[in-house]
Amino acid sequence: MAASTQFALTLLFLFLFQFLTGSNSATFTIVNKCSYPVWPGILTGAGTTQLATTGFALQPGGSNAVAAPTAWSGRLWGRTLCSTDSTGKFSCVTGDCGSSVVECNGAGGALPATLAEFTLNGAGGMDFYDVSLVDGYNLPMTVEPHGLGGNCTATGCAVDLNKGCPTELKVMTASNESVACKSACEAFGDPQYCCSGAYGTPQTCKPSSYSQFFKSACPRAYSYAYDDGTSTFTCASADYLITFCPANSKKKSPMEGVNSPMEGAISRGHVQVGGSAKVMAVVIGAVLLANWGQLN
Repeated sequence: MAASTQFALTLLFLFLFQFLTGSNSATFTIVNKCSYPVWPGILTGAGTTQLATTGFALQPGGSNAVAAPTAWSGRLWGRTLCSTDSTGKFSCVTGDCGSSVVECNGAGGALPATLAEFTLNGAGGMDFYDVSLVDGYNLPMTVEPHGLGGNCTATGCAVDLNKGCPTELKVMTASNESVACKSACEAFGDPQYCCSGAYGTPQTCKPSSYSQFFKSACPRAYSYAYDDGTSTFTCASADYLITFCPANSKKKSPMEGVNSPMEGAISRGHVQVGGSAKVMAVVIGAVLLANWGQLN
């Protein structure tokens, strides 16, 4: 092989390696399998680029794909029982972001709310993600990563906890319906539940009977502030499928039937990273390997 040809191929392989190991954006495909509408809200962390949307409506069976830039961090949650009043003000009974419109516009969700939290392309180029019930719970949600390496484990809480929520933590509507479950910290403000003050370290803040309620139902979800060991997961160069009410699906896999850019690769059992562009990069890499072999 001529030295110039080998050099060119080496540069192409370095480009593809960088392309596939964290230099490109992730795609969040958000699916509503609840029997009722959900209004996802998105809050971007300080110092990272805002996403194209911060809130939208998803009817039952609906889905939406949202692109996130490299090194994005933030959280995503679902708002429920939303409506617009006669003055045009939009609000939700759970997860409301207080913006008065469907877009949250930089505001977080009111507690309690089930949260999906992400730090993309963090330490070692890995994505860090979790589903947190530390601030309470309002609806079932799971996160399924599809990436190239790391502990790419599905996590979340697929169980409806509102009916079984301890009475003192329940959020009730005027019609006496339980629609959310507070954290003990929010309900009582006690430092031992909030992991604050004298309880502000992993050694002094321990699981409570209330956090154990969440943990026993949803073992992979964060149940209190120092629940990192069993609740934080990592994945490399991943896309994420976020599903509300996953147990409502009658299909064998919550991946099947999702109308999104991830659908084709997932349904065929392939990893898809960042949409068609990343799949094309894999194809180009395969062609280069074949040509390299012929040249040798």
